Parts: sequence; structure tokens; C-alpha cells
Amino acid sequence: MNTQTVLTFTAFAALSILSPGPSILLSLRNGATYGPRSVMWSGLGNISGVFCLSTAAILGLGVLLKSSAMLFFAVKICGALYLFYIGIRHLFAGSTGLAYESETGQAGIAPPPPRKLYGEAFLTAATNPKAVLFFTALFPQFINAQAPLLSQFLILMAIFMSLSYATHLSYARIASRARHLLLKPVFAKWVNRVVGAAFISFGSLLLALRRQTS
Repeated sequence: MNTQTVLTFTAFAALSILSPGPSILLSLRNGATYGPRSVMWSGLGNISGVFCLSTAAILGLGVLLKSSAMLFFAVKICGALYLFYIGIRHLFAGSTGLAYESETGQAGIAPPPPRKLYGEAFLTAATNPKAVLFFTALFPQFINAQAPLLSQFLILMAIFMSLSYATHLSYARIASRARHLLLKPVFAKWVNRVVGAAFISFGSLLLALRRQTS
């Protein structure tokens, strides 16, 4: 792949990754609540989900989602229901949490096991049919059909996943600076309400997503 193609893809990928979405919101939540180290696991879950979606796009799932109304509807419903689940869970979370002493001596909320952080982020990323359609439309613009496809795919995905992981860690670092505010019960309750409402909104937007027929 030539340098111009790589730089153009990098710029395009950075813009798409920086835009707010469920995965970014999840990293902000984890960074503010559990500290930036927790996002090392949730960020890994996110890029694993992204890799699965991009592979599915390359293998033709994106075309299948465009052509099959039933499959598109099923995937969309699953993704929306999972976002609703996360949102409702936050709405009823209140301000509860187990206090622990961090390495810096500040109190915070006891983080879930790494497996749970990874799984939540993976499912958030992997249950979004919009992302499959995005990759289906994106990759052909930068892949040379006359050159080996696998190496080009791996290069593009390495760029996208690296940018995504770095972005999630950066958001988490910023959010962790406000972590001390979560010790205030009233503030914690409203944070959970805002996060819950945002996830429910993302789920509603996903339900409103229409299948492209052309």
C-alpha cells in the first residue's frame, strides 16, 4: 500500500473513531468510575469486537445485511436490546459502589473483573450492524483489488485498532481526572442517569437504522 493511501485512511479512521458513540461512552464511564487501567481491558474488548466486525464485512456479511431484511432486523434488535440493557442497568444503579484505595491514595469504586470489562465492551462493539455496513463501505475505497487482499486488510485493521485503542485510553485518562466527584452520592446518581439515558438513546437510534437497499 502506498503512503498516500495509508495516510488518507488514517485520517478518515481517526475522525470516525473520535466521534461519540456507545464504545466511547463506555470508556468514559469506566475511566471516571474505575480509573484508566480498567479501560486497558474494555478497550481491548472494543477492538476485538471491531476486528470481528471488520472481518465479517470482508467475508461478505455487510452485503448479506444489505440484502436480507430479516437478518438485518435480527442483528439490529440484538444490538439495541443490549444497549437498552446497559442503559437500564445504569438508570437503576443509583450511587452505590464499593470503595477501594487506589495506587494514588484516592478512593474510588471497586472495578469489575477484567473478564467482565472485556466482555461488556466486546458485546457493545460486536452487536452493532451499523459498524459492519461502515466497514463494508470503507475498505473497498482503500484496497487495491490487484494486490494481495489479506496483507492490505491486516494493515488497515492494525491502523484502525491502534487508533481506537489509543483513543479509548486517552478518553479514560481525561475522565479519570473527575473520578473524585463520584464520591458524592448525588453526583454519582446523576452520572448514572445521564449514562443510562445516553445508552438508551443509542439503542433507539440503532432501532431507527434503516437497511440500505442500493
